[in-house]
Amino acid sequence: MNELLVSQEPENENKNEINSKERYVYAYLNKVKNPFVMLSVEQVCKDLHIGLNQARDLFEQEDFPSVQIGKRKKVSLTA
Repeated sequence: MNELLVSQEPENENKNEINSKERYVYAYLNKVKNPFVMLSVEQVCKDLHIGLNQARDLFEQEDFPSVQIGKRKKVSLTA
């Protein structure tokens, strides 16, 4: 039997690059007063300088980390 061996290490990721990303995220989280605040569609629209329809489409995408609370959609600031 021929078995395909898969390496456990990521191919193109550099450890220094990962550390710099982590430092960037931690620096941002330290600047924000409350990083766990939930943003509405309207707030995301203003922050990203996009239209309301584009923001709603963004919330509908599967890879966008939004949650629906009742009829309203929200996203965490950290996401």
